[in-house]
Amino acid sequence: MPHRNLGEIFLGPRLDPFSQETRRHVALVAFLAWIGLGADGLSSSCYGPAEAFLALGAHRHLALYLALATAATVFIIAVAYNQVVELFPSGGGGYKVATNLIGPGAGLISGAALIVDYMLTIAISVASGVDAIFSFLPRDVHPFKLATEIAIVVLLLVLNLRGMRESIRILLPIFLGFFATHIILILLGIGLHADRIPALVPDTLKETSLLTQQMGWIFTASLFLRAYSLGGGTYTGIEAVSNNVQSLAEPRVLTGKWTMFYMALSLSFVAGGIILLYLLWDVQPAEGETLNAVAFRAILGDSIGHSGFETPALWVVLMLEGGLLLVAANTGFLGGPAVLANMAADSWVPHQYRYLSSRLVTQRGIVLMGVAAAGIVLATEGSVALLVVLYSINVFLTFALSLLGLTIYWWSVRRTDRRWPIRIALSILGLVVTSGILAVTTVEKFTEGGFMTLLITGIVIGFCILNRSHYEKIRRKLREADAALPMEYPISATPPAVQPNEATAVFVVGSCRWGGVYALDWVRREFPDHFRNFVFMSARTVDARSYSGSEELEQVRAKAAQTTGYFVTYCNNRGLAAKAYVRFGTDPIEELTALAEQVRQDFPHCIFFTSKLIFERDNWYIRQLHSEAALTLLRRLHLRHMPMIVLPMKL
Repeated sequence: MPHRNLGEIFLGPRLDPFSQETRRHVALVAFLAWIGLGADGLSSSCYGPAEAFLALGAHRHLALYLALATAATVFIIAVAYNQVVELFPSGGGGYKVATNLIGPGAGLISGAALIVDYMLTIAISVASGVDAIFSFLPRDVHPFKLATEIAIVVLLLVLNLRGMRESIRILLPIFLGFFATHIILILLGIGLHADRIPALVPDTLKETSLLTQQMGWIFTASLFLRAYSLGGGTYTGIEAVSNNVQSLAEPRVLTGKWTMFYMALSLSFVAGGIILLYLLWDVQPAEGETLNAVAFRAILGDSIGHSGFETPALWVVLMLEGGLLLVAANTGFLGGPAVLANMAADSWVPHQYRYLSSRLVTQRGIVLMGVAAAGIVLATEGSVALLVVLYSINVFLTFALSLLGLTIYWWSVRRTDRRWPIRIALSILGLVVTSGILAVTTVEKFTEGGFMTLLITGIVIGFCILNRSHYEKIRRKLREADAALPMEYPISATPPAVQPNEATAVFVVGSCRWGGVYALDWVRREFPDHFRNFVFMSARTVDARSYSGSEELEQVRAKAAQTTGYFVTYCNNRGLAAKAYVRFGTDPIEELTALAEQVRQDFPHCIFFTSKLIFERDNWYIRQLHSEAALTLLRRLHLRHMPMIVLPMKL
């Protein structure tokens, strides 16, 4: 079976990036976006509220403040992040906010933190989900837990290579099952102990007053802030919406805001409601069980009684919790590649990470996220306790930088935008909340493994700086070479006509004018008066940035026409017959191969030429930064019996 057909069996047929029907097919409406991007935050309610509640120790009355603060904080961050959706409708989230509103350095820190965070999102979600599922299975099968985690990472990777809409639809029943069962249990649990609610507020105020008299306000505030920050994992997932605005259905900004509203409403109700259940039902830790399991067992026992259905019902609820954690891992496959694509467009990571596959997903980014997550799971042996420590810092580093950027932005437009007082107030409030959580979490967990997160993020930043400096060096030299050429040539009134049956030189050209002129002059010098036609063909890649909107696609078309038109007029002004061919797609090699076949039909006696950058110190790392497109195309054309010559180009 041909390789292409095998790929289509697993990943689905190719999609046309210029088709409006394709865009409608892959775009996410608010409901699907809530499921695909909100599962990360909602799943953290399986462990975030428990971490916060347990941190209170014997002072459980503070949990009422904790429930209210959790619900309020989710809405504060979500409303503040609505501004990100508004200001950056092409996506990019925290990376673009920090880059554009603070500076490239802040953007690099934010982007590197997000890359590591999304890798850890996949790892911790899969590990937590498998732990929940295996807790119901016999001990004999536990040795297979690690292998199961790796298999699930691979399965999610394949699903996401097919496209995010397909992956979300497959995971939809688990998400809705979790949400429905937990809403019912929270309402049921509050209703069964509704008689305790009237006394809850006065008792809480009384005990708080007593605690402050005995231990002081500093102790009380410190205890509350520690618990509040340890439950901070509840707020994750909000960033994923702003990162993937370009994947939302039109009108994007409105869809993004509705997605954020659904996420904030569901997350604040479930997380805050679970903390309230702990307080109303006086939940005590039990060995081998989560606090959620203890609370839900008590609620089901009181409501169903001893009918025999309470245990199966509890199993269903907890299995859905485990399943939702696996759904949450999908957020890493959606958000991580989006960050990589935006950073690749700015040359922080290899440019290959901005290219889309035939299914219009950033394939290399998805593969990197999956491989890295599998490696993390293997390295930590799926230890959730260790992964939580590694996971907990970076997301709030990004939150804080984003909200700092928004604060700076609204202060800068205070004289021109009437909305600035409310917007800057929201931004400052969000900045204070997220910075506080970041500071407390870093101090609390630094020696427990938090330093590893900072070290790994620092290593990523180091590689990004190396990548950027290399690309800047190459770009500077290409600009200097292009600057030596006239910007444009007058269009000839009577251009020479092409002669299809004569010898033809075909040049594969890109956006660099100097490279095409260099190849043309070399051919004319080495083959004097041999070629009668000079054809220029170019394949432009529809990548993650250009596919973010119709305006960007039109810019790609216009730039391609301008570049190929330059070469045609360059030849015509020298009395040379010339013609240009342009194609657009997600795979430049596929498009160039198809173009070459079309050119050979039009000009049977043709030879293909292209140039390739060469470096004095070539190595594996350099080859990752530069695609081997010239050599790959050479092999493709030779297999089709089409002659091609690759010219070395040293800057």
